[in-house]
Amino acid sequence: MAKSDSRLAEPKGFHRQGSVSQQDLIQWGNASVETCTLISLLGYETEIIQARRDAYRECGRLTTTRSCGAATFIVTGSKAKGLSNYLESDFDAMLVLNRVICLDDDVNASTFPGEITVLRSLSRMSYHGHCGLLLERRGKTIIRQVNHAFCDDGYGRELLSSDLFVTNWSNDTLTEGMVRHERAGPSRPSTLQGNLHSDLVHALRYYCPNILSKWAARPRH
Repeated sequence: MAKSDSRLAEPKGFHRQGSVSQQDLIQWGNASVETCTLISLLGYETEIIQARRDAYRECGRLTTTRSCGAATFIVTGSKAKGLSNYLESDFDAMLVLNRVICLDDDVNASTFPGEITVLRSLSRMSYHGHCGLLLERRGKTIIRQVNHAFCDDGYGRELLSSDLFVTNWSNDTLTEGMVRHERAGPSRPSTLQGNLHSDLVHALRYYCPNILSKWAARPRH
Protein backbone atom coordinates (compact mmCIF):
# COMPACT_ATOMS: atom_id res chain seq x y z
CA MET A 1 0.00 0.00 0.00
CA ALA A 2 1.33 3.43 -0.94
CA LYS A 3 2.21 5.73 1.91
CA SER A 4 -0.25 8.62 2.09
CA ASP A 5 0.88 12.20 2.33
CA SER A 6 -1.32 14.43 4.50
CA ARG A 7 -0.12 17.46 2.58
CA LEU A 8 -2.05 16.33 -0.48
CA ALA A 9 -5.33 16.95 1.37
CA GLU A 10 -4.46 20.55 2.16
CA PRO A 11 -5.96 23.18 -0.20
CA LYS A 12 -3.44 25.43 -1.84
CA GLY A 13 -2.73 28.49 0.26
CA PHE A 14 -4.03 26.95 3.49
CA HIS A 15 -1.92 25.51 6.26
CA ARG A 16 -2.41 22.93 8.95
CA GLN A 17 -3.86 24.05 12.27
CA GLY A 18 -1.28 25.71 14.46
CA SER A 19 0.70 27.23 11.59
CA VAL A 20 -1.56 30.19 10.72
CA SER A 21 0.40 33.36 10.13
CA GLN A 22 -0.64 36.97 10.51
CA GLN A 23 -0.54 37.32 6.73
CA ASP A 24 -3.02 34.44 6.38
CA LEU A 25 -5.43 36.15 8.76
CA ILE A 26 -5.20 39.38 6.79
CA GLN A 27 -5.84 37.59 3.50
CA TRP A 28 -8.84 35.74 4.92
CA GLY A 29 -10.20 38.95 6.42
CA ASN A 30 -9.90 40.73 3.06
CA ALA A 31 -11.61 37.81 1.31
CA SER A 32 -14.44 37.96 3.85
CA VAL A 33 -14.92 41.69 3.30
CA GLU A 34 -14.95 41.23 -0.48
CA THR A 35 -17.50 38.40 -0.14
CA CYS A 36 -19.78 40.55 2.02
CA THR A 37 -19.49 43.42 -0.47
CA LEU A 38 -20.37 41.12 -3.36
CA ILE A 39 -23.36 39.70 -1.44
CA SER A 40 -24.60 43.23 -0.78
CA LEU A 41 -24.25 44.19 -4.45
CA LEU A 42 -26.25 41.10 -5.42
CA GLY A 43 -29.02 42.10 -3.01
CA TYR A 44 -28.45 39.62 -0.20
CA GLU A 45 -27.42 41.99 2.57
CA THR A 46 -29.20 41.43 5.89
CA GLU A 47 -31.09 44.72 5.71
CA ILE A 48 -32.23 44.05 2.14
CA ILE A 49 -33.39 40.54 3.03
CA GLN A 50 -35.41 41.90 5.95
CA ALA A 51 -36.89 44.62 3.73
CA ARG A 52 -38.08 41.95 1.28
CA ARG A 53 -39.62 39.94 4.13
CA ASP A 54 -41.50 42.99 5.34
CA ALA A 55 -42.67 43.83 1.83
CA TYR A 56 -44.02 40.34 1.12
CA ARG A 57 -45.65 40.21 4.56
CA GLU A 58 -47.39 43.50 3.77
CA CYS A 59 -48.44 42.07 0.39
CA GLY A 60 -50.06 39.17 2.21
CA ARG A 61 -51.80 41.50 4.64
CA LEU A 62 -53.24 43.69 1.88
CA THR A 63 -54.44 40.66 -0.11
CA THR A 64 -56.07 39.28 3.04
CA THR A 65 -57.85 42.59 3.60
CA ARG A 66 -59.25 42.52 0.06
CA SER A 67 -60.78 39.10 0.74
CA CYS A 68 -63.09 40.71 3.35
CA GLY A 69 -62.26 38.05 5.93
CA ALA A 70 -62.89 35.05 3.67
CA ALA A 71 -59.26 33.93 3.56
CA THR A 72 -55.78 34.65 4.86
CA PHE A 73 -53.09 35.10 2.20
CA ILE A 74 -49.63 33.92 3.28
CA VAL A 75 -46.53 34.34 1.11
CA THR A 76 -44.23 31.31 1.42
CA GLY A 77 -41.01 29.91 -0.03
CA SER A 78 -37.99 32.00 -0.96
CA LYS A 79 -40.08 35.16 -1.11
CA ALA A 80 -41.17 34.83 2.53
CA LYS A 81 -37.53 34.29 3.51
CA GLY A 82 -36.53 37.45 1.65
CA LEU A 83 -34.09 35.58 -0.58
CA SER A 84 -35.52 36.40 -4.01
CA ASN A 85 -36.81 39.43 -5.87
CA TYR A 86 -40.31 39.73 -7.29
CA LEU A 87 -39.58 38.18 -10.70
CA GLU A 88 -36.52 36.20 -9.70
CA SER A 89 -38.36 32.95 -8.95
CA ASP A 90 -41.87 31.52 -8.58
CA PHE A 91 -44.21 33.40 -6.27
CA ASP A 92 -45.32 30.75 -3.76
CA ALA A 93 -48.34 31.47 -1.59
CA MET A 94 -50.93 29.78 0.58
CA LEU A 95 -54.58 30.84 0.77
CA VAL A 96 -56.08 29.66 4.07
CA LEU A 97 -59.90 29.63 4.12
CA ASN A 98 -61.28 31.32 7.25
CA ARG A 99 -64.85 30.05 7.02
CA VAL A 100 -63.95 26.36 7.21
CA ILE A 101 -62.41 24.68 10.25
CA CYS A 102 -61.16 21.12 10.70
CA LEU A 103 -61.45 19.84 14.26
CA ASP A 104 -59.73 17.09 16.18
CA ASP A 105 -61.80 14.22 17.55
CA ASP A 106 -62.50 15.67 21.02
CA VAL A 107 -63.01 19.36 20.18
CA ASN A 108 -66.53 20.78 20.66
CA ALA A 109 -67.85 22.33 17.42
CA SER A 110 -70.42 24.52 19.24
CA THR A 111 -67.66 26.92 20.29
CA PHE A 112 -67.29 28.08 16.67
CA PRO A 113 -69.71 30.57 15.03
CA GLY A 114 -72.58 29.21 12.93
CA GLU A 115 -71.30 30.72 9.68
CA ILE A 116 -68.23 28.48 9.83
CA THR A 117 -68.36 25.06 8.15
CA VAL A 118 -67.05 22.37 10.50
CA LEU A 119 -65.20 19.28 9.30
CA ARG A 120 -64.42 16.50 11.75
CA SER A 121 -61.04 14.81 11.53
CA LEU A 122 -60.79 11.02 11.50
CA SER A 123 -57.23 11.08 12.77
CA ARG A 124 -57.71 7.98 14.95
CA MET A 125 -58.72 6.00 11.86
CA SER A 126 -55.87 7.28 9.71
CA TYR A 127 -52.10 6.94 9.64
CA HIS A 128 -49.79 9.71 10.83
CA GLY A 129 -49.80 12.86 8.77
CA HIS A 130 -53.08 12.05 7.03
CA CYS A 131 -56.73 12.04 8.04
CA GLY A 132 -60.19 11.90 6.53
CA LEU A 133 -62.47 14.93 6.95
CA LEU A 134 -66.19 14.33 7.47
CA LEU A 135 -68.73 17.13 7.19
CA GLU A 136 -70.20 17.79 10.63
CA ARG A 137 -71.91 21.12 10.02
CA ARG A 138 -72.46 23.31 6.98
CA GLY A 139 -71.98 26.97 7.68
CA LYS A 140 -74.53 29.62 6.80
CA THR A 141 -72.31 30.60 3.91
CA ILE A 142 -70.17 27.86 2.38
CA ILE A 143 -67.69 28.36 -0.43
CA ARG A 144 -68.71 26.67 -3.68
CA GLN A 145 -65.33 24.99 -4.14
CA VAL A 146 -65.73 23.36 -0.71
CA ASN A 147 -69.41 22.53 -1.06
CA HIS A 148 -68.83 20.71 -4.37
CA ALA A 149 -65.87 18.74 -2.99
CA PHE A 150 -67.90 16.36 -0.81
CA CYS A 151 -68.51 12.74 -1.74
CA ASP A 152 -70.20 9.76 -0.07
CA ASP A 153 -67.90 7.74 2.16
CA GLY A 154 -69.95 4.58 1.69
CA TYR A 155 -71.83 4.99 4.97
CA GLY A 156 -74.09 7.88 4.01
CA ARG A 157 -71.71 10.52 5.35
CA GLU A 158 -70.16 13.37 3.39
CA LEU A 159 -66.39 13.11 3.09
CA LEU A 160 -64.21 15.91 1.74
CA SER A 161 -62.32 14.81 -1.36
CA SER A 162 -58.93 16.50 -1.53
CA ASP A 163 -58.78 15.81 -5.27
CA LEU A 164 -62.14 17.51 -5.90
CA PHE A 165 -61.17 20.36 -3.59
CA VAL A 166 -58.05 21.17 -5.63
CA THR A 167 -59.79 20.55 -8.97
CA ASN A 168 -62.64 22.93 -8.11
CA TRP A 169 -60.18 25.75 -7.52
CA SER A 170 -58.34 24.86 -10.74
CA ASN A 171 -61.57 25.31 -12.72
CA ASP A 172 -61.97 28.94 -11.65
CA THR A 173 -62.21 31.58 -14.35
CA LEU A 174 -58.81 32.88 -15.36
CA THR A 175 -57.97 36.55 -15.10
CA GLU A 176 -56.88 38.38 -18.24
CA GLY A 177 -53.34 37.49 -19.30
CA MET A 178 -53.12 34.40 -17.06
CA VAL A 179 -52.16 30.91 -18.24
CA ARG A 180 -52.94 27.92 -16.04
CA HIS A 181 -50.41 25.05 -15.98
CA GLU A 182 -50.76 21.39 -15.10
CA ARG A 183 -51.61 20.83 -11.46
CA ALA A 184 -48.65 19.95 -9.22
CA GLY A 185 -49.95 18.14 -6.14
CA PRO A 186 -52.10 20.57 -4.14
CA SER A 187 -50.75 23.66 -5.92
CA ARG A 188 -52.11 25.47 -8.95
CA PRO A 189 -49.17 26.77 -11.04
CA SER A 190 -49.91 29.68 -13.34
CA THR A 191 -48.18 32.43 -15.28
CA LEU A 192 -49.41 36.01 -15.48
CA GLN A 193 -48.44 38.31 -18.35
CA GLY A 194 -45.81 35.81 -19.47
CA ASN A 195 -43.27 36.46 -16.70
CA LEU A 196 -44.89 36.18 -13.26
CA HIS A 197 -44.89 32.50 -12.31
CA SER A 198 -46.82 31.56 -9.19
CA ASP A 199 -47.81 28.49 -7.18
CA LEU A 200 -50.96 28.90 -5.11
CA VAL A 201 -52.14 26.35 -2.54
CA HIS A 202 -55.60 26.54 -0.97
CA ALA A 203 -55.56 25.26 2.59
CA LEU A 204 -57.90 24.61 5.53
CA ARG A 205 -57.35 25.40 9.18
CA TYR A 206 -56.90 22.39 11.44
CA TYR A 207 -57.50 22.90 15.15
CA CYS A 208 -55.88 19.91 16.86
CA PRO A 209 -54.85 20.62 20.48
CA ASN A 210 -54.60 16.91 21.34
CA ILE A 211 -52.17 16.17 18.54
CA LEU A 212 -50.08 19.22 19.41
CA SER A 213 -50.05 18.32 23.12
CA LYS A 214 -48.85 14.80 22.37
CA TRP A 215 -46.18 16.16 20.07
CA ALA A 216 -44.98 18.65 22.71
CA ALA A 217 -44.91 15.94 25.40
CA ARG A 218 -43.04 13.40 23.26
CA PRO A 219 -39.84 11.92 24.76
CA ARG A 220 -36.68 13.60 23.57
CA HIS A 221 -33.20 12.08 23.44
